[in-house]
Amino acid sequence: MPKIIIEDLKIYAYHGVLPEETKTGTYYLINLEMNADIWNATESDDLNDTVNYAEINEIIHTEMKIPSKLLEKVCGRIIHKIHEKFPQIESLKIKLTKTSPPMMGEMKGVSVEFEKKF
Repeated sequence: MPKIIIEDLKIYAYHGVLPEETKTGTYYLINLEMNADIWNATESDDLNDTVNYAEINEIIHTEMKIPSKLLEKVCGRIIHKIHEKFPQIESLKIKLTKTSPPMMGEMKGVSVEFEKKF
């Protein structure tokens, strides 16, 4: 099954349980992998025969602007909106990473990952 992959999309946003997280914000990385039957696009060269990843990018940016306490909630919104716009997507995997979580220790970030088959 063909895949469309968005890798390490970096967005500044304001998610978190702690009040300072919603005031100061931090960078987030989004990785998205979508499976869809887009074989027709290999012959047609027509955007209507594939999934428009520019529109996927816009959906992600829009949903990341809405502050949430949990990264799980943000992922759920993104998955729902993408599938609503592109029902031809058969499965979707998303990984959302908070790059500077307010926790002790040095780390690259904390992530949640969801995979959904439709």
